[in-house]
Amino acid sequence: MSLSTLKSIYQCKCPRCHQGDMFLRGKLLSSKFSVMNKCCAHCGQAFEPEPGYYFGAMFVSYAINTALFITAWLALSIVHPDYSLTLLLAILGITVLIFVPFIYRISRAIWISIFIKHSSEDFPDSPDRAVRK
Repeated sequence: MSLSTLKSIYQCKCPRCHQGDMFLRGKLLSSKFSVMNKCCAHCGQAFEPEPGYYFGAMFVSYAINTALFITAWLALSIVHPDYSLTLLLAILGITVLIFVPFIYRISRAIWISIFIKHSSEDFPDSPDRAVRK
């Protein structure tokens, strides 16, 4: 996996051209964080190739949330070794609520990037193509 692919996943860009936005821009902290564009404005790649396509993204989200839970639990264990179960559950709940929009978007970007590969040959103005010349 190339560095530009990782960057496009993090920025939720089109997996095919790494240019167009997958989600509405500037809506991460609003109730519309889950609204996806129908297709890439740059190359026309459909962001929902078939109904139920993102079912597998739930498993990616599960893995990310598990890592987040373990990290929060370890941090709490280091900062406050004699914590209560109530405090742990409160910290985990707050952590999940804060990261829901980000994890939702990243898990979908990872899932679509697994199946749709970057194609810089189709796009002469691609940043990858300039690096390879």
